[in-house]
Amino acid sequence: MMHGHEKSDSAIVAVKPTNKAEHSAAEQSAAEQTAAEPAERRTETKRNVGQQSTCGTQGRISVSQALERIRRVAKERKKEKFTSLLHHVSTDLLGGAFFQLKEDAAPGIDGLTWTEYEQNLERNLEDLHARVHRGAYRALPSRRTYIPKPDGRQRPLAIAALEDKIVQRAVAAVLNAIYEADFLGFSYGFRPGRGTHDALNALCVGIERKKVNWILDADIRSFFDEISQEWLIRFLEHRVGDRRIVHLIRKWLKAGILEDGIVSVSDRGTGQGSVISPFLANVYLHYVLDLWSERWRRREATGDVIIVRYADDFIVGFQYERDARRFLDEMRARLQGFALSLHPEKTRLIEFGRFAAKDRRARGLGKPETFNFLGFTFICGKTRSGKFLLTRKTRRDRMRAKLRMVKVEMWRRMHQSIPDQGKWLGHVVRGYYNYYAVPMNFRSLAVFRTEIAKRWRRVLSRRSEWADLNWARMNQLIDEWLPRPRILHPWPSLRLAVTNSR
Repeated sequence: MMHGHEKSDSAIVAVKPTNKAEHSAAEQSAAEQTAAEPAERRTETKRNVGQQSTCGTQGRISVSQALERIRRVAKERKKEKFTSLLHHVSTDLLGGAFFQLKEDAAPGIDGLTWTEYEQNLERNLEDLHARVHRGAYRALPSRRTYIPKPDGRQRPLAIAALEDKIVQRAVAAVLNAIYEADFLGFSYGFRPGRGTHDALNALCVGIERKKVNWILDADIRSFFDEISQEWLIRFLEHRVGDRRIVHLIRKWLKAGILEDGIVSVSDRGTGQGSVISPFLANVYLHYVLDLWSERWRRREATGDVIIVRYADDFIVGFQYERDARRFLDEMRARLQGFALSLHPEKTRLIEFGRFAAKDRRARGLGKPETFNFLGFTFICGKTRSGKFLLTRKTRRDRMRAKLRMVKVEMWRRMHQSIPDQGKWLGHVVRGYYNYYAVPMNFRSLAVFRTEIAKRWRRVLSRRSEWADLNWARMNQLIDEWLPRPRILHPWPSLRLAVTNSR
């Protein structure tokens, strides 16, 4: 049933006005959203998550069309909630979600792999679809595993069962079609058509074009573990009125984590590493941080303010120090109201920007501090003529972590043939360039290639037939297999201009 809306949309989804918010976070309506500054304008999203495989058959074409209709309704009716969504989780959408999963991904506690599931895919998907729609689908606990972080610590991940991944990805595709109309322009993480380099470009252009003199480098402590599930459900219910969809999300939140044979269930956290977790994190921060900070920028700031957020990693730039300190104090209180807190050691307010070096020198202080964002260290540099130049270099800890990984893997591959080793190392180097080959970072690329070559020579010299390996012969191998460094990414202002025009 449509609540006072034209009949033509009744086949899409039923919508009704959202309830009034129960807290100041929910008081921020979609009407308050304004376009971000020019450096942060949103890219038109032609495809939604889960759509690149939805055009092979007539059924998949209909999936794409259905998601597009949801997207259109969500954009036109920003204050209404969707009351009929589960029927969009079709067999075709589940199939598209399955083919988006990694074939070699680690299995969950069910032990079921992608290849095994594919053997009877049509029957498996039909059975899964039936269980989801009649309410018989049960979410399994996620398996806890750990991966090393660049700083040497361990990052906990939750590995969901295969069918949970499939349903989560399908539901995320439907909900993304709604929330892409709501999310703000300075939010970049885990959104269709947006990536890390889009966020990096927006930040660079914002610092260069706006009057930025102070940078707030903020870090939310254990964000994915501390999210209040109660608040998360409240936020979702502003736009999602289909109780069956909400119930599915509750199932995933309450499924728990299996570690050392014990399943633990908490009223906090989303299980970092699960398919649905990045979307839920974006919803949470949209209401807790994005709408609030955009409103603060328009109503409270006395100077320029730029904001760039990628998942729970965000940078805020200010023209005036007093604005920065007020924002930090009020943001800290804001986060505490929603079960979150800033990491005291990783959250810093630093003087940074085109005038930072001159202003600090006038006060008898040293060079401006640097800050890190998405794998890069940002530095206040200058051109040969003395003008301000924002410089990005690979974070030292990220390079060291990558080199440690290569060293361990090379010893494992010590007895492979030279072509096999060379192909693998070439793949590693090209992957490094693909991310880090930004303007002004050439030296880092060259250092990385040199360090890879040293580790390769060290391994080869342990083999009897290469014991007398000299650098003349080694350089031949390096030139043959390791691509030379070159800048692959354009200047941020050029890429952002092309993205926005597109």
